[in-house]
Amino acid sequence: MERITINEEYIRLDNLMKFSGLCDTGGRAKYLIQNGEVKLNGEVCTMRGKKIRTGDRVEYQGRTVEVAVES
Repeated sequence: MERITINEEYIRLDNLMKFSGLCDTGGRAKYLIQNGEVKLNGEVCTMRGKKIRTGDRVEYQGRTVEVAVES
């Protein structure tokens, strides 16, 4: 599992996918999310604007990214 640190209260799911390197572009992130290929905390999430907060885990193609807020 990888840990991604953000300096805000939350990050949108599509932005997290780009920021973490799970995908290359925002368009690709949108496509993957809307087609049900991304899991949030173990469940498929199709809302690209979903707010991801500390402790949330995003999974795509066998990679898991956990979000932490910079203190």
